[in-house]
Amino acid sequence: MQHNSTIERNRNLHLALAVTGSALLTVAISLPWIAEPAFSQNVVVLDVDVKEVAKGYRASELTGADVENDAGETIGSIDDLIVDRERVLFAILEVGGFLGIGGFLVAIPYDSMEISEDGAKIVLAQGSKEELQQLPEFNYESE
Repeated sequence: MQHNSTIERNRNLHLALAVTGSALLTVAISLPWIAEPAFSQNVVVLDVDVKEVAKGYRASELTGADVENDAGETIGSIDDLIVDRERVLFAILEVGGFLGIGGFLVAIPYDSMEISEDGAKIVLAQGSKEELQQLPEFNYESE
């Protein structure tokens, strides 16, 4: 009889350890989620006119395009387009150099450029290489 009570105690001990271990594991897995602050999320879904959106300029097609001033002189080329944290769009222009060598980058507000309807001509009115070279040099953030 004592043998059966020992087996029963061991079984209960193993069961208690299994339940406790399972509970600890659940808490450990959930901890990263518990520690993060909860944010409410509002999702706004808009019905957009996709035909109008399709008339826009693709960033991939603007990248590498020459930028001219109003006198028709090429003053740089678009290296990239960047949206800052306040959702303002900037064009990163490469100025000077030849074939990507020796030039430097400057950031200009996207709105300061005029783009033809077909996207083939980009003009930064009243801009010059000399004026752009006076702007602070833009450097991409290191990752």
